[in-house]
Amino acid sequence: MTDAPQLPEPLAQQLTDLGQQRLLAHWAQLEPAARDRLHRQLAGIDWPQVAGMRQLAASHDTAAALPVDAAWLRAANTPAGPRLRTGGPSPAGPLAASEAADRGAALLASGGAGVVLVAGGQASRLRCEGPKGIYPVGPVSQASLFELLLGRVREIAARSGRPIPLAIMTSSATDHDTRAFLSEHAFFGLQPEHVLIFQQGDLPALALESLDLLLDAPDHVAVAPDGHGGLLAALVAASGLDWFAERGVEHVATFQVDNPLAMPLDPEFLGYHLLADAEFSTQVVEKQQPAERVGVVAEHDGVHRVIEYSDLSDELAAARGPDGRLHLRAGSIAVHAFALAFLRRAAAAPDSLPLHLARKAVACLDGTGQLHRPAAANAFKFERFIFDLMPFARRVLTVEIEAAEGFAPLKNPPGAAADAPEHVQAAMNAQAHRRCAEAGVAVADEVVIELSPAVLTADDIRQRVPSGRIESPRVI
Repeated sequence: MTDAPQLPEPLAQQLTDLGQQRLLAHWAQLEPAARDRLHRQLAGIDWPQVAGMRQLAASHDTAAALPVDAAWLRAANTPAGPRLRTGGPSPAGPLAASEAADRGAALLASGGAGVVLVAGGQASRLRCEGPKGIYPVGPVSQASLFELLLGRVREIAARSGRPIPLAIMTSSATDHDTRAFLSEHAFFGLQPEHVLIFQQGDLPALALESLDLLLDAPDHVAVAPDGHGGLLAALVAASGLDWFAERGVEHVATFQVDNPLAMPLDPEFLGYHLLADAEFSTQVVEKQQPAERVGVVAEHDGVHRVIEYSDLSDELAAARGPDGRLHLRAGSIAVHAFALAFLRRAAAAPDSLPLHLARKAVACLDGTGQLHRPAAANAFKFERFIFDLMPFARRVLTVEIEAAEGFAPLKNPPGAAADAPEHVQAAMNAQAHRRCAEAGVAVADEVVIELSPAVLTADDIRQRVPSGRIESPRVI
C-alpha cells in the first residue's frame, strides 16, 4: 500500500495551495476503492469557493456581526400584505379574497403552477433512521410526511384537471433512500414523469481555529448540505428550471418536508401572488412572543429581507406598537411562491445567495485517526437561504396565514417542549376538528381524527361522513 498512486495535478496543487495536504493523511493505507472515493470527493469540491469560505470565517465575528446594516434593521417595519381568507390590503392595492382564489384556481387549471419540496433533511434528530420525509406523523394513520404532502399535491392536481410538476430536493444523505421510498410507494399516486428528484450540494465544514477541512472518515471529508438556498443552484444543475418550463410552469411554489400542514398550492395564496404581480411571495404567521424561534420578514425603503431570530437584539425582538402587537411580527415559515422568470434571473446573478455560517459540533477524525464526536462547537458550517433572494425581487408580497391552519413544523424528538411529533399530531387533530365543525359534522373533543390528503373542502367531509357524526378515531 505504500506505493499508492498520487492525486493527479492540478488537484494535488490545489490542496497544497490551501494547505490541506492533511486530508491525504490516510491515503497510503486506503484500499483502492476508498482511495477512489476520496479522490472523487476532493475533485468535486469547489476549491476557489473553499478559499472564499475560509476568508469569510476568518473575518466573521458570529457574536457581533449582522447580515444586514443595523441602521436598516432599526428602521425596518413589518410589511403590509393580505391575510389569507380575509382579503386585507396589499402593496398592490385592495385585493378581494374571492378574486385571488379564482386567479389561483385558474393558474392551477392552466398548468402554470409547479412546486418544489425541500426534503434534504435526515430524521436522526427525531430518533429515526433515514430521510425526514419517511417519518410517520399521521395522528391516526401514521402516514409519513411524504405520503401526506405528495398526496395533497396529487389531489389538488386531480381537482385542477392538470398535472402539477413536483421537484423534490434531496441531499447526499437522503437521495438514495428517498428515491427508493417513493418508488416503493409508487410516488403516492403522482405520475413519475411529472416528478423530478434532484440533489442539493454539500459544503465542507471548517475547523474553528485552523479553518482546515476535516475528515469524518479516512476516505471522506466532513460536509453538510448547503441549506434550502441550495435549491436554486441544484435546480439549475439538474436542468430543473427548463424542466418546469417545458411543462408550462410559470410560477413555482416551495415548501419544507417537515410541515404537514403546509399549503403552498392554496389557490388564494397563488392568486394574491398573481394579483400583486409579485416575483417573490411568502407566507408568514404573526409572532405573538419575542422568543418564538422563527425569523421575521422586515421591510425598509422598498427592500424586503428575512432576519433570523438569532440576529434580532432583545430590544428589537420585543418592541411593540401602540396596538400591543410586536413591531416585527411577520414570522417566516419557508413557504414561498416565485415567478419562474425571476428564478432564472436570480440564477444568472453572481452572489445572489450569499453564504451564511454558524458554529456547530461536527464529528471528525482526531490526531490518532479515531472518530471524535465533540459536545461543543468545533467547526464552521456554511449554508445558503432562499429568502436572501428577496432584495433582488422587483416586488415582494407577504401573505399572512393562521399558524393553526398552515404551520406545524416537526423538528424535535418525542417529549421535547415544542415542534415534537405529539405537538404536530395535536395540531393536525385540532385542524381536523375545526374542519368537521365547519362541515356540520359532530366530533367529541376526545376523539382523535385525521384529514386524508383527499379532503380539501367541507363537502368532502360531508360526503365521507354522511351520518354527520364521528364517535371513534378515524381518517376522513
